Amino acid sequence: MEKLRSLIRPNILSMAPYSSARDEFDAGDSAQKIMLDANENSFGGPIDANLARYPGSLRKQVLQRIATSKSLNPGQVFLGNGSDEAIDLLLRALVQPGRDNIIIMPPTYGMYAVQAQIQQADVRSAWQNPDFSPNSEAVLRVTDQQSKLLFLCSPNNPTGACLPESFVLEMLEKFPGIVVLDEAYQEFSGKGSWISRLNEFPNLVVLQTFSKAWGLAGIRLGMAFAHPFLIQILNNIRYPYNINTSTLTLALQALDNQDNVLTQKQLIIQERERMALALSSLKVVEQVYPSEANFLLIKVQDADGLYRHLLQNGLVVRNRNKEPLCQNCLRITIGRPEENDQLLNSIQSFPINR
Repeated sequence: MEKLRSLIRPNILSMAPYSSARDEFDAGDSAQKIMLDANENSFGGPIDANLARYPGSLRKQVLQRIATSKSLNPGQVFLGNGSDEAIDLLLRALVQPGRDNIIIMPPTYGMYAVQAQIQQADVRSAWQNPDFSPNSEAVLRVTDQQSKLLFLCSPNNPTGACLPESFVLEMLEKFPGIVVLDEAYQEFSGKGSWISRLNEFPNLVVLQTFSKAWGLAGIRLGMAFAHPFLIQILNNIRYPYNINTSTLTLALQALDNQDNVLTQKQLIIQERERMALALSSLKVVEQVYPSEANFLLIKVQDADGLYRHLLQNGLVVRNRNKEPLCQNCLRITIGRPEENDQLLNSIQSFPINR
């Protein structure tokens, strides 16, 4: 606990968090109370929706449901406006602007660096190996006592590769700050979540999301799982009512339909394996990288040209050609079978060596 406290900025530790009306009194959804404490519009809004009140007990319900499903206590769960909010708050809580640093392992999710730069953190890169395997020596080489956060993405975006357990363990044992393991695509990997090991490692934060396997990117709901002390810090500095009523309501509905999530996940994995095999047989494709996510990274002869060709045929993929170690690479999200077939046909029609 003292080690964790020493990592938090002193002004964050000493601040008094804002207390909202629903923090001070939560009547619950069914309680018959006349609520005149939050300066809401008691007449309701211009649309036929029960949204005149700030979200209250719904948040607690979602927290409890998620915690139970992960075999955790609610105090180990943070709900954010996407995982990006948890990333932002971790940076604000730990990183002293202009003094501290964070470490990333390119190529990886770009928002780690963007949000760190907003916080005026020094962003240090520990490059992955050319085969997209992690380089522990590179991480430790750029680490010092001002290194507050190490961002790991597994499966990684944009490569789709999972980090070996031995590497994660080494980082948890040797990194002086907090190890943030982003598991946005974990459900597609077939590997267990590091959430099950939170009690072993107080310096571990695991991120997950409703945007990928759950198919709810539009509701913007992310989760952070960590030691209760860290979760309390995040809650102390988040905006009040950061998760809206509509999102919470839809999340509860989704949690009641988890069988559908499992079915769709299996369909995506099956399509991923089919697409990997089919793409590897196309002449323009030089390499299909192994993926445990819901996308494939492929290396082609002319990424920019193929990207434009696909756009002209109504197909939008992600051009990663300018990313480190991803020269001439495209990232392809696994779509529905008919969408994937259309993509394959369009790639096959691309003229090589124009």
